[in-house]
Amino acid sequence: MAGFRTRAIHDGQAPDPLTGAVNVPLYLSSTYAQEEIGRHKGWEYSRVSNPTRDALEASLASLEGGASAHVFASGMAAISALVTLLKTGDHVVCGANVYGGTPRLFNQIVAGYGIEFTYVDTSDLHALREALRPETRLVHIETPTNPLMTLSDIRAVADLCHAHGGCDLAVDNTFMSPFFQQPIALGADIVVHSTTKYLNGHSDGLGGVLVGTRPQHQEQFRFVQKCTGGILSPFEAWLVLRGVKTLAARMREHDNNGRAIAALLDRHPAVAQVWYPGLPAHPQHALACQQMSGFGGMIAFELGSLERANCFLTRLRVCTLAESLGGVETLISHPATMTHAALGAEARTRLGITDGMVRISVGIEDLPDLEQDLRQALDAL
Repeated sequence: MAGFRTRAIHDGQAPDPLTGAVNVPLYLSSTYAQEEIGRHKGWEYSRVSNPTRDALEASLASLEGGASAHVFASGMAAISALVTLLKTGDHVVCGANVYGGTPRLFNQIVAGYGIEFTYVDTSDLHALREALRPETRLVHIETPTNPLMTLSDIRAVADLCHAHGGCDLAVDNTFMSPFFQQPIALGADIVVHSTTKYLNGHSDGLGGVLVGTRPQHQEQFRFVQKCTGGILSPFEAWLVLRGVKTLAARMREHDNNGRAIAALLDRHPAVAQVWYPGLPAHPQHALACQQMSGFGGMIAFELGSLERANCFLTRLRVCTLAESLGGVETLISHPATMTHAALGAEARTRLGITDGMVRISVGIEDLPDLEQDLRQALDAL
């Protein structure tokens, strides 16, 4: 098999046979001419399939080491497609500290169809084992988690799921990207991404993907794309194809800057705590070194109060206060009022998400500029 960077540039992206264009063309057609009844060139209607989207799916399946990939209009649309593997009476174990939109979907929509959810700290294998039931059909984890950067041992969790029988492990790999973490190689059955983030990398398009490992996954997710129509548009598929080509180079820069910014935050007296797997003080640093090939650019840190967090955030000039992550620019958010606001104060307290917590997605700007911006904002505290 070719190396990661070679596959990111070439797999699914062969030169156009008609013109020789080295980039996959943007096919904006909704329908395709047929030569006669039942005879066409492989495409009939773009809700079902589209050449640009097909190229992206081939690329992402290759990068994650899966059998098939299926792209959707957003990360949440991908997770909505994931739960179509389930039926009434099934049970799901989900990580307790995941993106806030995931439990919102599960609790307020999917639970209404007779599917039960249990939330546990999936870094605790004993707690996970105790949560499994005979009717458990899916374990869904994020690692690292959002925003507390807690890791789950993917191989150990996969072993538990497979020993249980009939239970798939789905891993949200958005924070690490396939460049730094390969869940399928560690035993996961399905990988989830918000392609909006690192895979796209430029904060200019929404999307999500499910990468499956079995024919059942390919058949089900392709059917969901066709039936529900929540597919990724050709233009946004083209944007992700463009982003994937530079994924390896970008992730190295995110990682280099992330390590330096985590060290700066860890040293600054205004910061009470830093959550970053690349710091030796992180309680799961050894696991991070074992199952990840880099630590990435996602960091959370504690400033002590809502007032201090707001004072810090309003003083930033290079870093941008905004939702989302994974773009080339540095984005900083306040989980309690942004990504995890819907959980409510009680649930956030239980998880350890405080009003003083800030999450930073470190971009690829010049490191001295980022350090100076963060330092001047912290010094004001």
